[in-house]
Amino acid sequence: MKTAVKQVVRQDGGDVWLEKDLDLIREEPLSIRIQGKPYTVVMRTPGDEIDHVAGFCLGEGLVDSPDDFSALGYCDEDVNVVTATLTAERQELVAALIDRRGFISQTSCGICGKELVDDLKQRIHRLDRGSDLDIMTVIRSMDSLSDHQPLRNRTRAAHGAVLFDRGGAPLSAAEDVGRHNALDKAVGRLFLGGRLQDAAYLVLSSRASYEMIQKAARAGIRSVFALSRPTALAMSLAGDLGMTLACPDGKNGLYVFTGDFRLGGVG
Repeated sequence: MKTAVKQVVRQDGGDVWLEKDLDLIREEPLSIRIQGKPYTVVMRTPGDEIDHVAGFCLGEGLVDSPDDFSALGYCDEDVNVVTATLTAERQELVAALIDRRGFISQTSCGICGKELVDDLKQRIHRLDRGSDLDIMTVIRSMDSLSDHQPLRNRTRAAHGAVLFDRGGAPLSAAEDVGRHNALDKAVGRLFLGGRLQDAAYLVLSSRASYEMIQKAARAGIRSVFALSRPTALAMSLAGDLGMTLACPDGKNGLYVFTGDFRLGGVG
């Protein structure tokens, strides 16, 4: 959205005040309902709500397959409310998650409010090796991230997540004011389209925190490359899961924290 702002320019003859129109990123609440009941509320950039909720449900462990949804859609055409209805079989399997009292999302806001870190490791398993990746292909993908972020280029305030195939072709890209939301949208689009298995690696504009690693693991993504360094807890989880985790070294290479065996014979 456009807004008028004041801009001050420092000059030798004194400050000069100008008026300028800037794009500001939108942020609105999204209420996610499961089985018709409120589940959580996230602050997000409007758009791609169905993909967003599908990716969110996958990351939370509520679904393993698009077939676990019996319905997924807006509530009375309100784009700020999405209701996910699970099949009877799936509802029975995840009843403990749905019925939690005082529930705090596992993956949308870090580990705040959790008593034990191990409580977060629900329904995620060690990843198989998969295919090796070419380091230069990965670096080019990281360098091209801004090409997939038109919203950030306008507002300077959006996070991005892009999923690539093994050859470096982008499969799904999403932006949002929230880094978790961007990842949910990118994953959800492939998940609902039945193409999540084609994704070989993930590039993030943000740091790789614990919950981002958990979301990637739930989606079966074996390699995560973030523009900022990971947290220590994220590195520990990535190592436990057999995931490749790396970030730029500030020059022309990568810091590889875990899973160097996937990167073209490194290690």
